[in-house]
Amino acid sequence: MAGEIILVVLIIIGIVGRASILATAASFLLILKLLSLQRYFPSLERRGLELGLLFLMISVLVPLVNGKIGTKDLLTTFVSIGGICALLGGIIATYVNGQGLYMLKMEPELMMGLVIGSVLGIVFLKGIPVGPLMAAAIAAMLMKLVSMVTK
Repeated sequence: MAGEIILVVLIIIGIVGRASILATAASFLLILKLLSLQRYFPSLERRGLELGLLFLMISVLVPLVNGKIGTKDLLTTFVSIGGICALLGGIIATYVNGQGLYMLKMEPELMMGLVIGSVLGIVFLKGIPVGPLMAAAIAAMLMKLVSMVTK
């Protein structure tokens, strides 16, 4: 029963905070739970992140396929300051996201803090929710920083 209440609260927070992906995800899980389809939860937990990343990667690659970004544009990436900064940003982000993923695997209970923090960022800072993985990455960096300072 507590799980359903938490999902309803997340749906409300998602609607109020204009985080439609959160509201949709919580609604989807609530429907599965109410239809007694919990047997799919382990698969969703195990493969859900991979599916999300797959669709994210597909959406990022679409401009290459539909011709919005050409070969010349790609070559510019390797010779311009902006392009080199983008490459370095991608390298750093993937490393840091890996640290966030590791943190979530080790301490999955922190996910609620990430979700609530993301909603607060949307509501009060007019932020854009890019997903719990980046939030986890930043949280992992902050936890390492706190650990270093307190030792």
